[in-house]
Amino acid sequence: MDSRRKWGHAGAFAAFTLSVVAACLGASPEPPPGTPLYDANGRLHFPGDYREWVFLSSGLNMSYNPDPAMAGMDMFGNVFAPRAAYAAFKQTGVWPDKTMLILENRGGATKGSINKRGQFQTTQLMGVEAHVKDTARFKGGWGFFGFDGEKAASQIPYSAACYSCHQAHAAADTTFVQFYPTLLPVATKLGTLNPAYAAESGK
Repeated sequence: MDSRRKWGHAGAFAAFTLSVVAACLGASPEPPPGTPLYDANGRLHFPGDYREWVFLSSGLNMSYNPDPAMAGMDMFGNVFAPRAAYAAFKQTGVWPDKTMLILENRGGATKGSINKRGQFQTTQLMGVEAHVKDTARFKGGWGFFGFDGEKAASQIPYSAACYSCHQAHAAADTTFVQFYPTLLPVATKLGTLNPAYAAESGK
């Protein structure tokens, strides 16, 4: 084989390899699972994989408002956190930036299959909400969103009661860690409890 042809092929292959490597290095890496993503209008994309995250807790018929508007309707509230955010909280007692917590509300029932007493969750999805930590984007570091199905959601206005309620009563990092049994001991041990929560709970 002519040496010039041989080295010509080798040079072309090397150039192709370098171009592939350069393209890979220049490509934007995929964000970790659970990272909040927004559209051009600042609306939060629905995290379709949230059921694969860490399950923090579930409450039945919980309400921070004494108004009995939900009387006669049973509802479970399930809370999920991305695995990386959960691991970081266990180390520091606060949520890392870009944490997205999901509250999934599902209908509850007593009659079904072989159940004779107590409550179970149904397939009735009554709503999904997000609490997002993004210090560069939100005043106070956190924003709230309520989804309509799986459509991107606009931020709930800062005037909504959820912001002031979380600031005043949440156990740690403006989140209701007092209702997350695996994380309240962490925040207590690491000293990251909200002083207002500590005072009202006698801790």
